[in-house]
Amino acid sequence: MTYNMLFGLSALLALVPSSLVALRKNPARDAVFWAMLAVAVTGPLAWVIAQMAGSWRAGLSVTLWVIIAASMVLFAVTVVVTRHGWKLTPLMAPYMICLGVLAVAAQQGPHRSVDMEAMSGWIMFHIMVSVPTYGLLTVAAVAALAAFLQERALKIKRPNALTRMLPAVADCDDLLVRLLVASESVLAAGVITGMSLTYKATGSLLTYDHKTVLTIATFLLIGGLLFAHWRSGVRGRMAARFVLLAYLLLMLALPGVKFVTDVLAV
Repeated sequence: MTYNMLFGLSALLALVPSSLVALRKNPARDAVFWAMLAVAVTGPLAWVIAQMAGSWRAGLSVTLWVIIAASMVLFAVTVVVTRHGWKLTPLMAPYMICLGVLAVAAQQGPHRSVDMEAMSGWIMFHIMVSVPTYGLLTVAAVAALAAFLQERALKIKRPNALTRMLPAVADCDDLLVRLLVASESVLAAGVITGMSLTYKATGSLLTYDHKTVLTIATFLLIGGLLFAHWRSGVRGRMAARFVLLAYLLLMLALPGVKFVTDVLAV
């Protein structure tokens, strides 16, 4: 077993305690929770930093780990700045473990490296504003799923052990709107910087490839949802469906394309 595989498995195992701490009899945002969250953030982040030392790697496995690391960092920020964000842990942690399993499974696949010294400052800026988009929208998608589950449990009048651990519907909706506003702002910066890079390379603002089309579709969908929320107060299960669709489009834009090119096309 290679060093990279062991490192990847260690990063994956670092995510496990945070999923277990939420299953305690009386879960709380206490010292144990913070310790397990710190481990869950440190593991994937350390893996990404080690892999990216001196070069930007663009394989499927690295892409997934970057998304996991960004998601965990921004989830930790969400937990710090909101009262109820920590209650998303029962959904957030298992999902991160699932992505981690995929990342480890894809670790032996092909990857490309680009020397960071050869990358322009504008490209680096584009990457720096694009990566948080995935993290923010991941947390938003988890909040949307929590709202969907809570509203469904209320509708059928049958709450379960999972929904009792999640934030209330109103808290999920409030958190979701704030995350979507942040996601849309960062995604706008990513679209603008991406268009400028495309224009510099080709003389055209857009290239109609899968990544560009899906990213712009995500931007328009989130923008439309925020406008509908402002105009008519769209929330709950309806808003959750659109957020999950937007997240699916964004995941197809980069990890999905890399899966096709790095795995299916091999």
